[in-house]
Amino acid sequence: MANNITFTMIKPDAVKNNHIGEILAMINKAGFRINALKYTKLSITDAERFYEVHKERPFFGELVEFMSSGPIVAAILEKNNAVDDFRKLIGATNPKDAAEGTIRKLYATSMGENAVHGSDSDENAIIEADFHFSKTERF
Repeated sequence: MANNITFTMIKPDAVKNNHIGEILAMINKAGFRINALKYTKLSITDAERFYEVHKERPFFGELVEFMSSGPIVAAILEKNNAVDDFRKLIGATNPKDAAEGTIRKLYATSMGENAVHGSDSDENAIIEADFHFSKTERF
C-alpha cells in the first residue's frame, strides 16, 4: 500500500541558482501539501549518514562533498501516492534523460548536480523524513 508522504531536498546547486521558489511552486501545482519545510545545511557527517546506502559506490565522496557544500531546503510532502508522483515530477536522475517539464529537466545542471532529491520508496520516505524532521516540526 502506498504511503502518503515523500521526502525531498532542494540541493545546493538549485539553491545557489535561486530556484527554490520555482521548485516549490511546481510542487504545490502538482498537488503536494508541504507537511514540513526547513532551510538548512548538511554537515559532512550528516551527509555521510544520509547517503550511507551509497557508501560503497564510487561517487559517494563526491556526493557527500556536494551535498554539504551549501544550504539545502528539506521538505516532507504529502499526497496520495506521494513517492511515485514526486518521482515523476522530478524526472530522471540525469537531466538529459528527464522528461520535458520536470524539475530536473528545467533546473538541473548535470547528473551530479541534479537540483532535487526525492525518496525512492515509501520506506525510505519515512526514514529520510525522520532523519531531517522531529514530530513537532510536521504540520
